[in-house]
Amino acid sequence: MKLTALHVLFLGLVLVLAAPRPGQAQAAPNRSSVSASSNAQDSGSGIKAHDDNFVIGNDDVLAISVWKEAELSKSVPVRSDGKISLPLVGEIQAAGRTPLQLENEITDKLKNFITTPEVTVVVEKVNSRKYNVLGEVTKPGSYPLTTDTTIMDAIAAAGGFRDFAKKSGVYVLRKGPDGHESNLKFNYKEFIKGKNSAQNVKLEPNDTIIVP
Repeated sequence: MKLTALHVLFLGLVLVLAAPRPGQAQAAPNRSSVSASSNAQDSGSGIKAHDDNFVIGNDDVLAISVWKEAELSKSVPVRSDGKISLPLVGEIQAAGRTPLQLENEITDKLKNFITTPEVTVVVEKVNSRKYNVLGEVTKPGSYPLTTDTTIMDAIAAAGGFRDFAKKSGVYVLRKGPDGHESNLKFNYKEFIKGKNSAQNVKLEPNDTIIVP
């Protein structure tokens, strides 16, 4: 189909109207959307800023960020007494609280110095929640418990069984709140045959898997 002069004129008018005007810029994302996007990302530990299911513990490393206050934004470890130290805020209890609870308390304390403080608390490293894998595995040692982890997950993380491991005699040492220690048996040979799958339990902090 041939374009007439009228068609050409009409297309030119459409292009002129659609083109951005001089000095016109795209709207920049507001701070809240940027913050929400940042908070939705993990900090390398798998823990989100507002994860109410995670409780901060001793030796965890926290990233404290105060909007537009570079001197107040820093990475701090939770001491053995469960506290952290921050400029203007001083010492504050961190262990036993969720990131959101700590964030709210820091915000309240900073109101004495900053008009509208905006604080974000992210757990950078989880050192308080661990489990151990000992015995006949490729990489025995201590591992962070940052997500739901089963016995099989833990053995896989430790590199799997060594050649002479007694796969039917694996067990988990677990200490209860009263200090009593219990043994949870795990028979790998039965498990891989589809028998007693319930024995592949989720680990709890400070569990120790023994592979004889």
